[in-house]
Amino acid sequence: MWLYVGLLLVVYFVFHKVFRRSSPSVNPFSGDTRRPPQPLVTDPEARKRLIHKGFTADKVPENLDAIVIGSGIGGLSVAAILAKAGKRVLVLEQHDQAGGCCHTFIKKGFEFDVGIHYIGELYERSFLRTLVDQITDGQLQWAKMDDVFDNVILGDQQTQRIYQVCGGNQNYRNCLKTQFPQETEAIDKFLELVKMISKKISLLVIIKMVPLLLARFLIRSGIIHWISSIFKLASTPLSDVVNKLTENKDLRAVMCYICGDYGVMPKEASFVMHATIIQHYQNGAWYPKGGASEIAFHIIPVIKKSGGDVLMRAPVQCILINKDGQACGVTVKKGKEEINLFAPVVISDAGIFNTYERLLPHELRSKPAIQAQLSMIRHGMGGFSVFIGLDGSKEELGLKAGNYWFYRENNFDELFSKYFALSKEDVAEGCPFMFVSFPSAKDPAWDERFAGKSNMVIVTLAQYEWFEEWKDERVKKRGEDYENFKMDIARRLLDRVTEYFPQLKDRIEYIRVGTPLSHEFYIASSHGEIYGANHDVSRFAPEAIASLRAKTPVKNLYLTGQDIFSCGFTGAIHGGVICASRVLHRNLYNDIKNLKKKMKKANEKKES
Repeated sequence: MWLYVGLLLVVYFVFHKVFRRSSPSVNPFSGDTRRPPQPLVTDPEARKRLIHKGFTADKVPENLDAIVIGSGIGGLSVAAILAKAGKRVLVLEQHDQAGGCCHTFIKKGFEFDVGIHYIGELYERSFLRTLVDQITDGQLQWAKMDDVFDNVILGDQQTQRIYQVCGGNQNYRNCLKTQFPQETEAIDKFLELVKMISKKISLLVIIKMVPLLLARFLIRSGIIHWISSIFKLASTPLSDVVNKLTENKDLRAVMCYICGDYGVMPKEASFVMHATIIQHYQNGAWYPKGGASEIAFHIIPVIKKSGGDVLMRAPVQCILINKDGQACGVTVKKGKEEINLFAPVVISDAGIFNTYERLLPHELRSKPAIQAQLSMIRHGMGGFSVFIGLDGSKEELGLKAGNYWFYRENNFDELFSKYFALSKEDVAEGCPFMFVSFPSAKDPAWDERFAGKSNMVIVTLAQYEWFEEWKDERVKKRGEDYENFKMDIARRLLDRVTEYFPQLKDRIEYIRVGTPLSHEFYIASSHGEIYGANHDVSRFAPEAIASLRAKTPVKNLYLTGQDIFSCGFTGAIHGGVICASRVLHRNLYNDIKNLKKKMKKANEKKES
């Protein structure tokens, strides 16, 4: 017993040193930088100057403190945090628009978001809201979605059952109990587990931020499980937990439906990963006012304020390594020319596979420490999206500010297994699940930009291998077979949607389809992944949690974004905080929490 007490004291001492010690770096969250929000900027040229600014060598700021590869939210957030600490940061984006999965595109008078469909935990003074407000100077505004933010539709048209998921902690619980009155005990136990995990989730951050040797000692000695049961639950499949709670197959499905948000079937999914997303949405969901491109539009000025910039059409070819084996810059391709840019810190938001397997020199890719990390993960599923333009306003079409999850049956493990095993020839016939959303109904600023129009997006998962034969063809020139194949899948999905929403059938004006190859081209995701490295139980084994961290085995090279924490906007932005904490040698989580306390006191003083 005394041995464990002694070890715990050692762990506490190291945690204290790592998380509480003073840092010589500037606190980027020392004060509240919010300003009164300005009117929405709709002028195309004004927006283009920020989110479409093209790369040329003469636009690169001098004396850079850091270079960030990729302008997804993981890259933009770490760049903005470093900028708030006085660092001059250059963000390089291979696409022609900043934002990664937060970017939008406009076609035929319709705007479509490619990855931001809804975000939780954005109520006033939440941790996430405080962080986002500070890295946008309070300019990014959010619209609360309907109380019923998710609808789960099980079965086909003849057998369908519709279940609603409501925002608000007690409302969420009561809504489930109303629909499953015989299952109140199972619902309470499920939500108690979710609550417990939400209280302990910071341990997953801590294990990524303490020295790796200490983390491995805690894991291999078993102390990690003595500290908390969350690490055991992280390695426990979702279906194992849910199946023990209830025999009701529809309730199991409703407990598991949101696994579509990270693309893993319940028997392979980590219960902790799943519970974290459940908790994330328990208070409801929000959508950015003005659309997803507002995210990059309001973060970039914060980066520029410290002398940095965000430049597009800047594909990074490789990470430069000096004679001491340290990252010291990147090579950017501009036409036929290759331009070397230098900085003492290089941060990659390009994903762990792209960073290690494509951007590092060959001699470093084989380092045992790098290969060890890669052996812990595998590629995630690809995404398949259908973007639809509709004639009519949300009022005319009866559209709600909520999401719709369609599953052909309530046994998700069987459903996913059968679908993922399909051959390319059978895919169009067998797409058994999809996510449907109406961004135009969520955005209160939509009508002033696109009056009398609406939009819809359908998202499902897809194997990269189904489309691989066209991967070497030029985008938009992949041929008739490719176009027919993806349209066949899209039409099947649309048929099911218009069965449920018959009023939309004759109002479709525009259709565009994105496949894993689209993701690979536009956001440079390896194998067309929609959520980065696969979010299965192996990724959430304690050793993998500890190893997938911001600091890489290459000195001065860091990772940010969803591959070092978890997927989605929130997971990627936490990746940014973890990365910035490591670069600045300070615990930014404490800094943000302290700022929250200051803001609360200031608000109370103002109201008194």
